[in-house]
Amino acid sequence: MKGKLTLCSLLLLSLFAMAQNGETLDTIYANDQKNVALFFPNPIRQGITGASHFVFNYNREKEQYFGLLQAKPGTESNLLTITNDGQVYSYILKYADRLPKLNYFIAKEESIGNEKTIITPISQNQSITENIGLDSKSSNYQKLCAQLLKNQRNYTQIKQNKGIKVSMTKSIYHDKEVYVVFEISNNSNIDFDINTLRMIKTNGIMKRRTSYQEFVLSPIFRYNVPKTVPKGSKIQFVYVYSKFTLGKHDNLILKLDELNGSRDVVFEMKN
Repeated sequence: MKGKLTLCSLLLLSLFAMAQNGETLDTIYANDQKNVALFFPNPIRQGITGASHFVFNYNREKEQYFGLLQAKPGTESNLLTITNDGQVYSYILKYADRLPKLNYFIAKEESIGNEKTIITPISQNQSITENIGLDSKSSNYQKLCAQLLKNQRNYTQIKQNKGIKVSMTKSIYHDKEVYVVFEISNNSNIDFDINTLRMIKTNGIMKRRTSYQEFVLSPIFRYNVPKTVPKGSKIQFVYVYSKFTLGKHDNLILKLDELNGSRDVVFEMKN
């Protein structure tokens, strides 16, 4: 899966739509001569810029309250930041030779919302088939996903942690979408409650923080996704994504987070 991918991910687009009452986002100015410091009310968990000529650096190994922004000349872009309490902050970015401010102290009231509001609630012990804004195609998605679960395929990516095993098939391309079949096996003695399952595109090398960025790939359709995987059982389900490719320095990471637990599973996918 080599090629180009739009830097502004689907997550960026969906979160911009959540800006309260359509209010205009504040603008932060940066250049390549000085560091612009952004101080948040809670430690930063994730920071994403919409264009490569803006770079937002923050400590990915140990959560800290501030990040540093630099920019090269180019068109305006945007910054999306999520703190460890799930609060989402979004700003317009512009290059400027002269900077009006070098330090921004951001209040919690500037948040456009919490990331948990993006996840559709699921009733207890109920699996879901979720269509996100694509009603006209939902029937076709359901048929294709159901067929994929009927046909046994080899799982090429497998990772486990504390009795929780995540397996996935190779990406299956159809029309303008990518289908991925997942299987979660719970070999522990405790039920596993799913918080989120995210596929993340990374660009660059993490050790070189000035060039490393992460982009969440949001599914456009989810089929048979469980809320809970009971102990001693396994469940298969399907995620459908818009077609994407990976560039030379791009990789994919899969993250399964447990709700109110620490049995998370994280692994870098093989190309």
